[in-house]
Amino acid sequence: MIAKLHYLTQGNAPQEHLDHLQKACTSGAEWIQLRLNRFSDKKVLKYAEEAREITAHFQTRLILQDHYKIAKQIKADGVHLENTIASPSSVRKHLYPWQLMGATAHQLADVENLLTQELDYLYIGPFKNTNHDSPVKPLALKGYTLILEALSTATPLFSFGEIQLEDVNEILATGISGLAIDKAITNDFNSIRTFHELLQASSTQEQRHSF
Repeated sequence: MIAKLHYLTQGNAPQEHLDHLQKACTSGAEWIQLRLNRFSDKKVLKYAEEAREITAHFQTRLILQDHYKIAKQIKADGVHLENTIASPSSVRKHLYPWQLMGATAHQLADVENLLTQELDYLYIGPFKNTNHDSPVKPLALKGYTLILEALSTATPLFSFGEIQLEDVNEILATGISGLAIDKAITNDFNSIRTFHELLQASSTQEQRHSF
């Protein structure tokens, strides 16, 4: 089962990521991606082991960004491929059968390619982008609508990139399955409850319309 809300950790140091992970767990997060790709493997292993203890206590799923060998070593719930040069099919061979694997795509061609590989979910975006130096253009609502209309897939597709609470309903209306949030949650961990409520309301509407 892929949770509809993913928290993506932020921080200038590994301990800050861990502190935010702890707060997210305490606030009810069900799925957390630990993003320590800027640090050495030794540091990633140390803090990932601590993160595994914390998330296990709260029964929160722990996903590591890119570090798939460490994800297997600490028995994380899965890995998210974003900056690694390894292909999903080669990474899958390193994981336990029960571990989940996701990846990030920025345009329709990327999504179509990744959907042919052994992935459990995909991030598509960014929705918005405040980094004007980034070569990746934001998709906005129109981009999501065009991508979702072109696809026919049961793989959960998540929106990411500067998403705020007021954006949620419009994003979900495009057909997106869930949200991957960093800054909005880091700035207010109590918002996790509100994000969950908005996502659950969408799920309830889907069930009602299916009769």
